[in-house]
Amino acid sequence: MKTNITIIASLVATILVGCGDKPDTNTPEQQSQSKPANTETAATAAPVKEESNLLLQEWTGPYQGVPAFDKAKLEDLKPALKEGMQRQLAEIEAIANNPEAPTFENTIVEMEKAGQDLSRVFTYWGIWSSNMSSPEFRAIQQEMAPELSAFFSKISQNAKLFARVEAVYKSDEVKQLRPDQQRLVELTYNGFARNGATLKGDAQKRYADINQELAKLHTQFSNNVLHDEESYVLYLDENQLSGLPDSFVKASAAAAESRGQAGKYAITNTRSSMDPFLTYSDERALREKVWKTYYNRGDNGDEYDNNALISQILKLRHERVQLLGYENYAQWRLEDRMAKNPDNAFKLMKAVWPAAIARVKEEVADMQAIADKQMTELKQEKITIEPWDYRYYAEKVRKDKYDLDSDEVKQYLQLDKLREAMFYVAGRLFNFEFTPVKDGSVPVFHPDVKVWEVTDKTSGEHIGLWYLDPFARQGKRSGAWATSYRSHTTFDGKENVLSSNNSNFIKGAPGEPVLVSWDDAETFFHEFGHALHSLSSKVVYPTLNGGVRDYTEFQSQLLERWLLTDEVISQFLVHAETGKPMPTELVAKIKNAATFNEGFKTTEYLASAMIDLLLHTTNPENIDPDKFERETLAGLNMPKEVVMRHRTPHFGHIFSGEGYSAGYYGYIWAEVLTSDAAEAFAEAPGGFYDEKVAKKLVDHLFSVRNAVDPADAYRAFRGRDAKVEALMRDRGFPVTQ
Repeated sequence: MKTNITIIASLVATILVGCGDKPDTNTPEQQSQSKPANTETAATAAPVKEESNLLLQEWTGPYQGVPAFDKAKLEDLKPALKEGMQRQLAEIEAIANNPEAPTFENTIVEMEKAGQDLSRVFTYWGIWSSNMSSPEFRAIQQEMAPELSAFFSKISQNAKLFARVEAVYKSDEVKQLRPDQQRLVELTYNGFARNGATLKGDAQKRYADINQELAKLHTQFSNNVLHDEESYVLYLDENQLSGLPDSFVKASAAAAESRGQAGKYAITNTRSSMDPFLTYSDERALREKVWKTYYNRGDNGDEYDNNALISQILKLRHERVQLLGYENYAQWRLEDRMAKNPDNAFKLMKAVWPAAIARVKEEVADMQAIADKQMTELKQEKITIEPWDYRYYAEKVRKDKYDLDSDEVKQYLQLDKLREAMFYVAGRLFNFEFTPVKDGSVPVFHPDVKVWEVTDKTSGEHIGLWYLDPFARQGKRSGAWATSYRSHTTFDGKENVLSSNNSNFIKGAPGEPVLVSWDDAETFFHEFGHALHSLSSKVVYPTLNGGVRDYTEFQSQLLERWLLTDEVISQFLVHAETGKPMPTELVAKIKNAATFNEGFKTTEYLASAMIDLLLHTTNPENIDPDKFERETLAGLNMPKEVVMRHRTPHFGHIFSGEGYSAGYYGYIWAEVLTSDAAEAFAEAPGGFYDEKVAKKLVDHLFSVRNAVDPADAYRAFRGRDAKVEALMRDRGFPVTQ
């Protein structure tokens, strides 16, 4: 189980932020070289002493061994981390001091084997940070983050180790290696060179010190946001429920009861609660309160305010990349991404931005007309559409213009049926079969978590396990994300995949189905796309299971398209009470309204993406985050009725770690690929289930992971580069030649 030496320090300082952004969206495969494979340690490493700490122990039981989530104790975490670091340093020293000349096998491959013990510990760390956080864990997280950063600096700045890696990188041997091995060498070398290995003396020390400081700040930022999410709950009385769907009311009652407020209705400070409340509540004053509470996370002027932390983070990142010779942080970050540089990323976003804000203007006009009519009928003073009105009146426009009621659609979106639909799609495209494991046979960290075995439908070959943790609860971070506890490799014995999806659906009343919105259903499919990306891996080496950030969202975004296929609709989108499939008339309305509210969705996303990139291309010396946000958005002509999807003080994607920093643009970069690839299926004889296109999809875009350059992989699938025109068509925006 390989621990990545260049990015784990960032990983442990965050709460695995990332793909929780679809629409709120992590994959915890945070950066390009995540290596979670269960392998043996380097043969030359120091012997491992008898261990009693469960977190360090090899996984036992069925399915090649599984994490002992049911027995893990938080009190073991800190000593396990310390022991795991010592063991990995011993392994690394053995590689660095090998008297034999450096070769691919004795240097690069041995590094791939190193770190299995510490990686097991990080699996448990990830659960405590993302799924089961507590004040006790956060204290450990705060204490250990700088120690872990210092530990990884010892490896990335190990001069003897880097000298061996560099020698292999520049050797004639590389020319004789397979393409995937050559890419492994290149990624390993760049992982060192781009993270301070080439620095000397004071510059190298300062680089390591900055990483330690950032680890502390990232951790504090994420804990501040989590505090505001947990601490602000709005309790409603029965007379304040006007407009809210019955399913949401029941879920809110259950949420209140779980917090000791039986008879009340809890609106929690998470997107999964905020979004439906703002969509349906007739209580405008309450909508404003919920909106402000949600969008002011980390920005309340108290001890949990993140603005000062943001300034410090930006300054430290800027100083660090200047040590490496870069003009700004974004240049360093994008150098190994598909975009290559900030200009290319800006070019794409600026091509879409004018159409997005123009569409917002049209959407607001439609909403204002309905609001004016409503106020006239109620004989009340007219209002002007504000941000907390957008979702509410957009829903009324949807009903008026498309005769489409979101709550009516919701009755056909049962969580369990959606899961079955995802299995169906995986069976048709990937030939996977999902079979529930017997309760108790695989340890889980919470009773809500269920596990399925994944096998090949034809051969019966075991592929791995899929864990699902679907429901919101206290201590669990908001949003949705995917992660892997173990990834496929074959270089040191074949390893199966342990993949996990995590969501924050509101648990329904006992015995009743969980109904979700269309956006949430898309998110469910999206995150499952990340799981399929992991499960379909055919790579040999752990490093190659990583990914390029502005590419890794592509596969998951693409999977959303199967939700609206006829096969899924007819079999799985059935009414919660009658069991009848969604009527063709309703399906037609959904498809007709496919680009509805696209101005809002695109604008709120692009605003966050552009602020991210601008923050990381601006000299941060005297930056005031709130002021920068306000003035920059004004300069972009940001519509006043829309706010950034993630305001800067709670923008965890970029400030709880570095997985998406200067890279939030990656979603729309990947969306260009998504739209273009979707047209390949639409044009095929078999449509979205065309066997030939599906095989190319799996062979070239899923199974190779990061063993092939993403641009080359996409060309192998499509026969050409992706075209932005497909994205514009998808969103109903004008296509300019």
